[in-house]
Amino acid sequence: MDKQTQTEVEAAVFRRLVEHLDANKDVQNIDLMILADFCRNCLAKWYSAAANDKGVEIDYDAAREVVYKMPYSQWKENHQLPASDEQLEKLAARQNK
Repeated sequence: MDKQTQTEVEAAVFRRLVEHLDANKDVQNIDLMILADFCRNCLAKWYSAAANDKGVEIDYDAAREVVYKMPYSQWKENHQLPASDEQLEKLAARQNK
């Protein structure tokens, strides 16, 4: 696979991942962190950093809007549930590995 095709495939995969996360808003960020050690916010940070590496300034809030497909405050208000004690314990255990 040539470099341009690889870049296009990787971009398509990112878009598909964002679409998948958008279609599964019931999956909470803390659950993603527990299972995979990354979440939507991590994707936004990576997006912003990659853009900045290419000389394009995209701040964290703008990157979050790309990942969440809406302002983060709106997503949080409409879709984020309070973390349970069990979730917090699992996250702490994961982070202490």
